[in-house]
Amino acid sequence: MKRAIFLDRDGVINRKPPEGQYIVRWQDMQFLPGVAEAIRLLTKAGFCVLAVSNQRCVAKGLLTAAELETIHTRMCNELAAAGAVISKVYYCPHDKEPPCACRKPAPGMLLTAAREHKIDLLASWMIGDKDIDIEAGRNAGCRTARIADDELENNTADIWAPSLLDAIHQILRMN
Repeated sequence: MKRAIFLDRDGVINRKPPEGQYIVRWQDMQFLPGVAEAIRLLTKAGFCVLAVSNQRCVAKGLLTAAELETIHTRMCNELAAAGAVISKVYYCPHDKEPPCACRKPAPGMLLTAAREHKIDLLASWMIGDKDIDIEAGRNAGCRTARIADDELENNTADIWAPSLLDAIHQILRMN
C-alpha cells in the first residue's frame, strides 16, 4: 500500500480567490510560492500526491465539469513540467445542500482515491487551509496539516505551517 498526500487546491496549491468568488478560467489560477518544490519533494520521498477540492462553482453553473477538468489538466501539466507530479485531481461538483458523500468535510474523495490508488490512509496526510479539510482528513483516518498565515488558536490539525513547502519539510522530518 502507498502513502499519499492529499492537497486541497485553493489556498494550498494556488492563491485562493476572494470569498464568494471562484476560479473559473485558467487566467485566475496563480500558484503559491514553493508549491512545485514541495510536490517535487513529496514525489521524491515516495508519496502519491493527489488533489481533493470542493468545486461548487460547477453546481452554481459558473463553469462546466469539462471546463473545470481542463483547468485541472493544465494545472497538473504546468506542475509536472516543473517536476511536480499530481497523480489525479478529485473534486466535488455539488452544492452544500443536499449533503453528499464527496463534499468535504465528508471523506468521500479521499476514500475513493484510496481505493483507486491502493493508499494506506493511516500513513497518509491531508493538507488544507480550512477546518473542513482537516475534518475530511480525520474522517478518512489521515494525519492532517493546516496551512495558515498564523497558527490558529483552535487548530485541530496535527501540524501547522505558513505554506505548503513548510508543511512538507515538517512531514518529511516526521516520516
